[in-house]
Amino acid sequence: MKCPFCSSENTRVIDSRPADDNNSIRRRRLCDDCGKRFTTYEKVETIPLIVIKKDNNREQYDRSKIEGGVLRACHKRPVSTAQITKLIDDVETEIFNREEKEIPSTVIGELLMDKMKDLDQVAYVRFASVYREFKDVNTFMNELKKMLDK
Repeated sequence: MKCPFCSSENTRVIDSRPADDNNSIRRRRLCDDCGKRFTTYEKVETIPLIVIKKDNNREQYDRSKIEGGVLRACHKRPVSTAQITKLIDDVETEIFNREEKEIPSTVIGELLMDKMKDLDQVAYVRFASVYREFKDVNTFMNELKKMLDK
């Protein structure tokens, strides 16, 4: 494992334990060259999941894309990093439990929006405005009305 500070490959594991989700292992590592410590997570490798985009292009599933969208929607909102991680973990669990090799991006988007609605309503509207590509204020207002009626 390469040290993120000095890029040395001379590192060693000093502590291992199950991560919070019990689906991965958290390892504390020490770089023998610079003496800094860092954490890595080890997960079971699953079958590669292909996401079918709106334009019918296919690409490999990338968790960081979901994280980026959720982080932008939750920017300056009272939502903790732990809550965001749990939301993404829950969505990932649902996606991988389907045991399909391909999944439309629309399914992932809908799962995310369902979970974000409960997490933070402003973040939900922000995410929906980008995901559903609101073209004007009326579309935005219609989505708000749907939320208020529930």
